Amino acid sequence: MRGLKDKSVIVTGGASGIGQAIAQRLGAEGCKVAIIDRNQQGAESVASAIRNDGGTAYAYTLDITDYAAVAAAIEKFEQAAGALFGLVNNAGWDEAKPFLKTEPEFWRKVIDINLYGPLNFTHCVGRRLAVHGAGRVVSIASDAGRVGSSGEAVYSAAKGGIIACMKTLARELAKQGITFNTVCPGPTDTPLLAAVDAAGGGRLVEALQRAIPMRRLAQPTDFPGLVAFLLSDDAGFITGQTISISGGLTMHG
Repeated sequence: MRGLKDKSVIVTGGASGIGQAIAQRLGAEGCKVAIIDRNQQGAESVASAIRNDGGTAYAYTLDITDYAAVAAAIEKFEQAAGALFGLVNNAGWDEAKPFLKTEPEFWRKVIDINLYGPLNFTHCVGRRLAVHGAGRVVSIASDAGRVGSSGEAVYSAAKGGIIACMKTLARELAKQGITFNTVCPGPTDTPLLAAVDAAGGGRLVEALQRAIPMRRLAQPTDFPGLVAFLLSDDAGFITGQTISISGGLTMHG
């Protein structure tokens, strides 16, 4: 992708799954990558793998719902790697439960991680990008935020909020040279989905595979190409867009 070499980019939730695949792709593209995750060992392992392949990567362990910790990590990364250029809001969490069987404590946890966490990073990074006069933000939301998902009412609400936020910021900060776009994965073969499938008796994945036109779940490696494109010079005139990667399970346009 054009224009990614030596660009400093943050990837939240980069220790595993989709985030790991994105971080490794950006490292291969020549980006200086900050891997943010609560899993210190996992973050360090991904950063080490990128460095072993000749790239530049840093690992930071923190709670993305802690605004002060987010600001401190961003400051530290920018001091180490130079002016920020990009952010990938990837970190997320959920448990599949019928809404009427959930409680406010569960809602708060889901919203804190899936909405406030990306807001914290977008606010801190956005301020710096506005000063630099250029930059890219790509948020990994979910098709649950576009079309809903049974058992994920609060998660869907949080991801829908991210979609709306990215569109709004695309308007607010276009003149500052910053683009904001959202990638919405469909069902993806990750530990989170495996846990949900097991809790439901092991029938969910099979049903999803039948429903998806391409007859398979997404793999983490299905996402980095689009994310790298949206961060690159080739996507300089693309902003405020929401793009689904679901094997055709959901379609719009």
